[in-house]
Amino acid sequence: MEHLAHSLLQFIDREGYVALFVVLALGNIGVPIGAEIVIPAAGALVAKGHLSSLWLATLIVLCGELAGQLILYAVGFWGGRPFVARWGRLVGLSLHKLDIAHSFYERYGNGTVFLCRFIPFIRGVAGLPAGISRMELGRFILYTLAGSALFCFGLVALGYTLGNHLNEALPWIRSAALLVLAIAVIVVVYLAVRRRTERKGAASG
Repeated sequence: MEHLAHSLLQFIDREGYVALFVVLALGNIGVPIGAEIVIPAAGALVAKGHLSSLWLATLIVLCGELAGQLILYAVGFWGGRPFVARWGRLVGLSLHKLDIAHSFYERYGNGTVFLCRFIPFIRGVAGLPAGISRMELGRFILYTLAGSALFCFGLVALGYTLGNHLNEALPWIRSAALLVLAIAVIVVVYLAVRRRTERKGAASG
């Protein structure tokens, strides 16, 4: 993944904002680009003068993220389970995982979309189960943008602040991403346990 991310960063450095949009869109249809590396690197490129504006870089990142997620949403909406059965392995999604995701979307819909924007790996395929679950499109866009705005602006600003020291900080950034993943898993497990407890309490009452 590091070699791929390095190649993509060279592509962004050479081609600018168009390449940044393309890379983030690819990352949001399941391509393992390592967004936690690419997004802060975009901020570092602004700090070095290779990209012109912090705000424009953040906006392009957001547009790329939304474009990729909308593609997956449409694939999920129109392709459904047959698509996952045939092609899901390409993005690490099995029918069993889809059923789990679908159940969680049914219970926590809007919150799930928002939460997934902060989870490495999962954030790149979150639109697929949302489309299959027939989540209302307007809400999907709203919660995707809300979560992505916080995630992306934070990482772009971090990269801008680090500037020339970004390479030294990348191991720390990866560790922080894994920590976020662990916290997200704990939150999901907590919500699931609480939901089950509430159901048991309601049934016994």
